[in-house]
Amino acid sequence: MRFFKKEKKLYPSIEPFDTGFIKKGIHEIYYEQCGNPKGKPAVFLHGGPGGGAGKLSRRFFNPKKYRIILFDQRGCGKSKPHTCLEENTTWHLVDDIESIRNKLQIEKWLVFGGSWGSTLALAYAQKYPKYVTELVLRGIFMLREKELKWFYQYGASEIYPEAWQGFIDEIPEEERFDLINAYRKIFNGEDKEKKLSAAKAWSKWEASASFINHNVSAVKDSVNADFALAFALIENHYFINKGFLDYENQLIDNIDPIRHIPAVIIQGRYDVVCPPTTAYELYSKWPEAELKIAPFSGHSAFEKEITELLIEATDTFSKN
Repeated sequence: MRFFKKEKKLYPSIEPFDTGFIKKGIHEIYYEQCGNPKGKPAVFLHGGPGGGAGKLSRRFFNPKKYRIILFDQRGCGKSKPHTCLEENTTWHLVDDIESIRNKLQIEKWLVFGGSWGSTLALAYAQKYPKYVTELVLRGIFMLREKELKWFYQYGASEIYPEAWQGFIDEIPEEERFDLINAYRKIFNGEDKEKKLSAAKAWSKWEASASFINHNVSAVKDSVNADFALAFALIENHYFINKGFLDYENQLIDNIDPIRHIPAVIIQGRYDVVCPPTTAYELYSKWPEAELKIAPFSGHSAFEKEITELLIEATDTFSKN
């Protein structure tokens, strides 16, 4: 007799039981709590940077078992001021996470992060390992030179040439030797129309490459003006500054403080945005973690296989 494993899907839509803002200098950071107020605490770290958490992010956790905390990182989503780059670094965000934990009087929590969220999760866990019960990481990204050049200069361009054309069309040919800096020049300029056009092109490029099959709705959402401006300007700001790390291998070299933390690394085999080599490098340094490759998936957390693996991980950790 053959038994089939039940397919794991996103949990049903839920609304927050609590929302608020934390004031940090010039920033007001929006946070929300969903699910079971007495459940296992878990914090969701969104991607980008600049992507915002969004309603779907609540649904990777069983709402009966988890107290789910989401927040919008500085300058994006419902946080204010919108697109603000001042006092906006990796270490400001790490401090924000800790401030939220303290405000909500949470002793320890599961930390869940994908793409840039995986970077931030590692940065937070390495600074505050005693407050992290487990880590769920997806689409590993370390902001290293080779990763940035792969997606924003040459590499991914060869796989999605039609989408890439839209990305480089914003930049004069003589400036295309360094596209991240060329976009930075536009984002720092006074031409608001050009800035918005470039932000939409930047955002659309990532959305176009995030799914193994072209996702029309994701691409459409990516060019929403408010979303695109925050996403593009904040990403570019972090990439220009190499993630505000001391050196590019900082997070991948600093595994010892978190080696004891149960962790699952979930990676799409055909992730073009954050290729599997980075996840494998992390796992090679951290064999105590569990690496799960989704064999027919790209980058997005909403690829069917990746969604299943993420929920499988949170379901498993809900029993701890």
